[in-house]
Amino acid sequence: MKIHEYQAKAILAQYGVPVPRGEVARSVEEVEAAAKEIGGTVVVKAQIHAGGRGKGGGVKVAKDTAEAVEIARKMLGMRLVTHQTGPEGRIVQRVLVEQTLPIERELYLGIVLDRALGKPLFMASAFGGMEIEEVAARQPESILKEPIEPGLGLTPFQARKLAYGMGIPTPSVNAAAAAMIALVRAYEAVDASLLEVNPFILTRDAKVYALDAKISLDDNALYRHKNLIELRDLNEEDPLEVEASRFGLNYIKLDGNVGCMVNGAGLAMATMDLIKYSGGSPANFLDVGGGASAEQIRNAFRILVTDRGVRAVLINIFGGILRCDVLATGVVAAAHELKIRVPIVVRMEGTNVELGRKILTDSGLNFTVAEGMKDAAQKVVRLAQ
Repeated sequence: MKIHEYQAKAILAQYGVPVPRGEVARSVEEVEAAAKEIGGTVVVKAQIHAGGRGKGGGVKVAKDTAEAVEIARKMLGMRLVTHQTGPEGRIVQRVLVEQTLPIERELYLGIVLDRALGKPLFMASAFGGMEIEEVAARQPESILKEPIEPGLGLTPFQARKLAYGMGIPTPSVNAAAAAMIALVRAYEAVDASLLEVNPFILTRDAKVYALDAKISLDDNALYRHKNLIELRDLNEEDPLEVEASRFGLNYIKLDGNVGCMVNGAGLAMATMDLIKYSGGSPANFLDVGGGASAEQIRNAFRILVTDRGVRAVLINIFGGILRCDVLATGVVAAAHELKIRVPIVVRMEGTNVELGRKILTDSGLNFTVAEGMKDAAQKVVRLAQ
């Protein structure tokens, strides 16, 4: 689950990470009040779940309250397009009004789960304010890494090593190290899957601040953080993905025209690969899980075909816990209910497979039964074209 910058900074502040003074605003009047309260020059930052806001016009500096109000009038309600939003962009519904700081240097700090190590990895770079992917491609040696041992957090010697490695001056090393240690405490406390501070700044008066912050929370741990669930902004998520989450379905919308419904994440990834290999493009990732009911299948299928970009559907099921006849019953019910017009290719194997195929062929609907995954992918790609 992604959260906004202002929400991430509030979490970091709770754990002792220095952040600029700021207030979130949802109207021009609130922007005016916040700018007056902070005083002097302020920065107005659009709050959307995407990076690259500055390049898209979503971060503006105002020399006084009057200019902040003018910026807010243009920014609130605008469709902000960045390299991460796609051409459809995001509607700006709130902004963060924040004090400006005398920046001396911009650095990068980040924490991710390294699956090869089996533990979180702390990353730091002297090249802040840039996309970390660009830095990694051009100067991979500039990204410093320290593993975080479970139960220990980031140790003081590791933090100082990173600070000196980034070239932070000695008078600011202890403050930077303390901030890094606090970042790890926050990461672990909220069960984050990603935490980024880009840029982490050093000011002219030798202080450090998290000037920006990005946190993604592990959905599987949210049951332990009821208060964090309230931070979810459904307006920033794809409506189909939101609908799927209501039924416990793993659904991610993509840009292709072949809808996919599969049981099992590994099989779903393999199915998408085969569609690409056959010259097509998947419209979604949809894993209905191993124990889906006919009702869940019906809802999954309804969500899948609601995507207007879907020109054909591939249902690829290995029947184990989810029996093939249960799948077929749910699909036929959904197809009748929604008056499906797009062609549907079905590949199924496993428990009650013959009964499942009979239910499909006897339905009178536009089903094509495939023999094997490769045959299914080729047929659905042809039909989508």
